[in-house]
Amino acid sequence: MTDIVVLGSTNMDLVAYVEKAPQRGETVTGREFRTIPGGKGANQAIAAAHAGATVSMIGAVGNDSFGTRLRSTLEHSGVNTDHLRTVEFPSGTAHIVVDDEGGNAIVVVPGANGTVDHLVPGDEVLIASADALLLQLEIPLAAVVAGARAARTHGVRTVLTPAPAQHLPPELLDTTDLLVPNEHEATTLTGRADPRQAALALLDSVPQVVVTLGAAGILYAARDTEPLTVPAPHVTAVDSTGAGDTFVGALAVALGEERPVREALAWAAAAAALSVQRPGASASMPYRSEIDKQYAS
Repeated sequence: MTDIVVLGSTNMDLVAYVEKAPQRGETVTGREFRTIPGGKGANQAIAAAHAGATVSMIGAVGNDSFGTRLRSTLEHSGVNTDHLRTVEFPSGTAHIVVDDEGGNAIVVVPGANGTVDHLVPGDEVLIASADALLLQLEIPLAAVVAGARAARTHGVRTVLTPAPAQHLPPELLDTTDLLVPNEHEATTLTGRADPRQAALALLDSVPQVVVTLGAAGILYAARDTEPLTVPAPHVTAVDSTGAGDTFVGALAVALGEERPVREALAWAAAAAALSVQRPGASASMPYRSEIDKQYAS
């Protein structure tokens, strides 16, 4: 079984479902509101656990009702929370608007996540025991760099999702094994609108890149090999929130099982395709048996 550690955010997603997202200065009427446990770190942890990995979470929640629910959700999903701190800050929140086409717009308020700016005793030992460390950018960059550095020291694969998109310091790129941006993030990082050109440019900094292209599939590029594209299953999206995190969690499991790259990408794409057909982020993440069935179809 693949052993994965996630260093990242936990948020309560406050989700409003609308026909069409409002423009600046506009008010629209929503048809439904939900509170759903999320955060890119927690989402990836739950996705990996559902996909069959042993998963531990490093992060922080607040000493409030959201924090209690976030921790409980992770634990009920099979994620070890011994390294999930409880701090005297409000839990992080993500304010999400989802339209009828399944698209979303998100505002993240870090809250307790902002206190995760360093590793604490025991975190590096946990990272050293893993097959892979999953990282994102919803906690302070100092902790992300420290985690990546610890993983490199102990020979642990690092998988970085560069979201929210921002400048990545060389010390982080130097310790990243696999970078997984979406199209927007790849463009932000490189200034190149074409995903293939962006991926090739990113190979100057990291050895492997996967650019997620939504319904158009996935682009994989690695040094000294030709890029390859894997199509996404054709499905009708209900809510794309968390689809990228579902993909990353499932991909980390598949790579940990040493599946061929094309197969690993297609299996992870099957997981993401299932997630977009369901509302919510963590609530939409499929289990291994469901992914296997989608992949085989």
